Amino acid sequence: MTIALLTLGCKLNFAETATYERGLLAAGLEVVPADGPADAYLINTCSVTATADAKSRNLIRKVRRLNPDAVIVVAGCSAELRRSEIERIEGVSRVFSAQEKGLVVPETLALLGLPAPAQMAPQAVFPAYSAAESRTRAFLKVQDGCNNYCAYCTVPYARGESRNIPIAECVRNAERIAAEGVKEIVLTGVNTGDFGRTTGESFLSLLQALNDVGGIRRYRISSIEPNLLTEEIVDWIASGTKFQPHFHIPLQTGSDELLARMGRRYDTALFADRLEMIRRRMEHPGGPKVFFGIDVMVGLPGETDALFRQTFDFIGRIRPAFIHVFPYSRRPGTPAASMSGQVPEAVKKQRVAVLEELCRSLHEDFREQNRGVREQVLFESTCRGGMMEGYTGNYIRITRPYDPALVNTLVDIVID
Repeated sequence: MTIALLTLGCKLNFAETATYERGLLAAGLEVVPADGPADAYLINTCSVTATADAKSRNLIRKVRRLNPDAVIVVAGCSAELRRSEIERIEGVSRVFSAQEKGLVVPETLALLGLPAPAQMAPQAVFPAYSAAESRTRAFLKVQDGCNNYCAYCTVPYARGESRNIPIAECVRNAERIAAEGVKEIVLTGVNTGDFGRTTGESFLSLLQALNDVGGIRRYRISSIEPNLLTEEIVDWIASGTKFQPHFHIPLQTGSDELLARMGRRYDTALFADRLEMIRRRMEHPGGPKVFFGIDVMVGLPGETDALFRQTFDFIGRIRPAFIHVFPYSRRPGTPAASMSGQVPEAVKKQRVAVLEELCRSLHEDFREQNRGVREQVLFESTCRGGMMEGYTGNYIRITRPYDPALVNTLVDIVID
């Protein structure tokens, strides 16, 4: 029998879908492309914006048109927050809540009339890791949920409160990834730096344990709150570890007024101090510059032209290598949804464009600052137009003529 897997949203969702896939393959199902007929469809949904919710519903309707008799199962954040709405869509066989992820594989098999493995015992957090991207990189879930309850965000309602996978299990999953020949792991979670809520372990202890896993040559931290990125962690990373000079740190807004209004747990002074501290500890003359990617949300309730200008000016001062810009989406049930000062969609769109242009300029500057620096590139297997590409430790994309001997190998280069 065949099943197609469709995933929307974050790297956590992709890691969880990959884990479902391994269980379904082990049970004898054939995974087929999602744009054709299948006996079953598993849709892992996202609810970060209203658009994501709508895409999730549209995917369900689309696959039903491909095979009206198919088993359709739905998981993910939209399934948690919009469960009754999704259950009413014609053709949906089963909707799994955030606490039911261990049931997805056995119950999907049961719906298909196939022998099912024993249902996974209830766990504080569903362990997961992704298949390798281009044979070089995998995503390892180490944490889920969030206790921050920022005014604009539905994640704590969709994924629950902060909890983590024990270090020993994270290490076992990293060893499984290494056994597949993967050289790089990206640690992922909702609030990754909050690791330890469930087990009492520390994020630094996790990093140190993973650093000892044989076969893995590089690690990256997918996202970490600035207030959780401590000097102790940075000093250890800078001491000569497998963790790369690449950090993704959410800013959301460069206005202290809006940071406080949204319930963020830092101000711009702390954010700027973290970046300066990391650069001081990790950058050396003639060596690679640290890649900082930041998240910025434009159009938060109350964001005037003057407050947006504060964000623009602040980003210009801290000079990240990349800005992930997205417009605020009004989410029912969150405090921000009922706040005064809602920003018109046209204004949000214009502000996104302004920051995207700033991002292009900053990334060009970052690339120029690294010109002539010696680095290592991990080349990927994809061939486009006779060219292959890979990334340096500080996340600069490098292209060269395709050579299969270089796939999944670390190559010394000078950035030009």
